Amino acid sequence: MPSIDIQVLDGVFTDAEKAQILTRITEAFGSVAGQTIAAGTSVRIHEIRSGSWCYAGQVLTTDMAREMKARG
Repeated sequence: MPSIDIQVLDGVFTDAEKAQILTRITEAFGSVAGQTIAAGTSVRIHEIRSGSWCYAGQVLTTDMAREMKARG
């Protein structure tokens, strides 16, 4: 069935926040695809080490991501 992968920088989200992301993504997908498909959907969070991700030519760090998260 469907597989959804989410990539975030390591250390930005707590375990509780990651659990909330996982369940809400599954619920959102199910609201469109239907509950039968949602029941077989796999959602994973991959945490990328700080400094191992580049976006638009800029290397991203955990501290940068925490600052973005703090801004809301």
